[in-house]
Amino acid sequence: MQIDTAWRLLFGTMERDPQGLSARVRGIVAEAIETGLLAPDMRVPSSRSLAEALGISRNTVNAAYQTLIDDGLLVSRERSGCFVASLDDRPASGQASAEAAADKAGEWAARFAIRPSRLPQITKPRNWMDYPYPFLFGQFDPSLFPTNPWRESVKAASSVQEITRWARDMIDDDDPDLLDQLRHKVLPRRGIFAGPGEIIITIGSQHALSMLVQLLVGRDTPVGIENPGYPDVRHMVGMATTDLRPLTCDGFGVVPDAVFAGRRVAFVTVGHQCPTTAVMPVGRRRELLEAACRHDVVLVEDDYESDLSVEGDADLPCLKSLDRADRVIYTGSFSKILAPGLRIGYVVAPKPVIDELRVLRRLMLRHPPTNNQRSLATFIQLGHYRQHLRRTAAVLEERAGRIAELLPDCLPGFRFRRDFGAKSFWIEGPPGLDSRDLVRRARDQGVLIEAGDIFFLDPAEGRRYFRLGFTSIATHRIEPGLRRLGAVLRSGTA
Repeated sequence: MQIDTAWRLLFGTMERDPQGLSARVRGIVAEAIETGLLAPDMRVPSSRSLAEALGISRNTVNAAYQTLIDDGLLVSRERSGCFVASLDDRPASGQASAEAAADKAGEWAARFAIRPSRLPQITKPRNWMDYPYPFLFGQFDPSLFPTNPWRESVKAASSVQEITRWARDMIDDDDPDLLDQLRHKVLPRRGIFAGPGEIIITIGSQHALSMLVQLLVGRDTPVGIENPGYPDVRHMVGMATTDLRPLTCDGFGVVPDAVFAGRRVAFVTVGHQCPTTAVMPVGRRRELLEAACRHDVVLVEDDYESDLSVEGDADLPCLKSLDRADRVIYTGSFSKILAPGLRIGYVVAPKPVIDELRVLRRLMLRHPPTNNQRSLATFIQLGHYRQHLRRTAAVLEERAGRIAELLPDCLPGFRFRRDFGAKSFWIEGPPGLDSRDLVRRARDQGVLIEAGDIFFLDPAEGRRYFRLGFTSIATHRIEPGLRRLGAVLRSGTA
């Protein structure tokens, strides 16, 4: 193993005291591990190569490594070498180390312009697939992913001719094939007919919403958000403006009242309101558009469940398809349709908006990976996309029906809502229910659900709500999972 530049720099200032070389080597490596410079499971140089690079005895390095192994900072793996120990395997830090880390954190805190880590976040176990009953929304279900069709599409996009088309720097352009497939095969399903220059590809809908907040929201811009609503949009907008107001909402979604009229930008989820699943009727959608025109409000339509249609909800026109005055900016994504890890979304908007977004995106990341764009374009072009939608929609409709059938028996006294086409249920518990406590106790029994308080401006308002998704749980696990959830509720006061 050769010593790279990073390791040479790490030891570049090492004092050459022959009496303490082993201690110096040990101290430098230990500090690099504790400060995170050397990541867990990273391989360290062999004693021979490090000794040669530093011009010291191999025995000196071996002694340092052995002490680090004894201290739990390094681990030796037979025939593989020495590696930085994982966090779980390291001993607890001493008081001095903890105080030093706190001081360093304080020094950095004074430099931060914003503190996003202090905002409440939607959290899900990283290893959620290890749980037997994951009632989570929007997560990847391996059994539904079209593995072979996707492999065929990736292979087709990996020919020499195709690679020469997508491998170059696109600067601020997108893959033309994907734009064509969106315009002609994807968006028309939502009633949207976009012209040239009216679509931009993003790294998922989160990226799309973030760029739109940067483009449209200044420090004093009046912005309206749904309450309850998507917390990440609330955080994005809250960090951008001092004039954030919750929009009035009823059982059908946003109400175009005086609060709405006083906003310059409004972020809405009319297809399936997040998190209640409410589908806004066509009449209300037209009223919202008329009010937006009358009061000069720009509507950002987050159609996060777009295209994966069940039970005929595709027949309901989205806001963008009804817009005749360029008041609506539409965002969509393939995350809920194929897999979150694909990270391909898009914005449909008037050309002047897209032109500005292209420059903004170039300043951030130039363009999303074009190999993924081309693979997705091929996937759609070959007809795999339509087949996947039909197959997945049928499975999800079966799961939804099974949950609706079981809920009254498994969760008596609870109210639940799922408007047609939604991929989750919004559950309201009886007075006194603490959904955070329920989430913890259910997780201990292998059942994953999502607490509802995160969706509210005032978390206390959402204390007795939780969300029950079904895109990530196999159909045959639904009944035992719900019955186990019911048993958790009966076992004590949640």
